[in-house]
Amino acid sequence: MTLFEEDVEKWDSEYSNIRQTIIDEKEAAEKAKQAEYDNAPLEYRQAVGTAKSYLKYMGFSQSGLIDQLEYEGYSYEAASWAVNYVEVDWNEQAAKVAQSYINSMSFSRQGLLEQLLYEGFSQEQAEYGVAAVGY
Repeated sequence: MTLFEEDVEKWDSEYSNIRQTIIDEKEAAEKAKQAEYDNAPLEYRQAVGTAKSYLKYMGFSQSGLIDQLEYEGYSYEAASWAVNYVEVDWNEQAAKVAQSYINSMSFSRQGLLEQLLYEGFSQEQAEYGVAAVGY
């Protein structure tokens, strides 16, 4: 075996070890997240389902979704836990809300930005949403 072939074999082995470590860590994180869910009170788990349903059809800021869950009758603690539990790209949510506004009425760039901020998005999320619709 040449030195090059030995190096390739060594790198291949190291790559396989690193890949397996990443897979193991991901599986451990998923199990921990599932255990967190399984051990949560029923109200918290139900709030997760409601949050996912809302996010499937509508855009929300993090605070807006918490407010909506509270409106549905969940405690602040359950709503906050659920919103933090679900995996959400808040930038994409800002883009979804911005598109919804643009589809239904006319906005200047500044007006749309201010509306997204009012909805509870951060400055960065609102900027992302405004840019996503073409401003």
